Amino acid sequence: MNKRFLAVLGACACLLASAAEARSPYDGQWDITFVTQSGDCGAVYNYSVMIENGVITSPAVQSFRGSVTNAGVVRATVNLQEKRATGAGRLTGVVGRGTWTGYSGDQRCAGAWTAKRAW
Repeated sequence: MNKRFLAVLGACACLLASAAEARSPYDGQWDITFVTQSGDCGAVYNYSVMIENGVITSPAVQSFRGSVTNAGVVRATVNLQEKRATGAGRLTGVVGRGTWTGYSGDQRCAGAWTAKRAW
């Protein structure tokens, strides 16, 4: 094999290794506060979530699932007993905000959420 081919092959291997180890710029622990603005859901909910490679989970709520893109666009869902909600928004730097809608039993609720990176 010629040296040029080996150099290209080595560069490709380095790029593939870097992509496999890619992390989201938002990876880490975040504290989120959900505030109910309409409907009969509880007034305020606080959760800590983890973001790893753009996947959002909560150690306290097994059914909390979501994702964040490298541009900071967030989508998430949570189901807890008779309560369920979906939310969307954006993270920028170390803070974020968005809206959510959901149900507590058959009562529709809606509100806003804010997030901050937990250091």
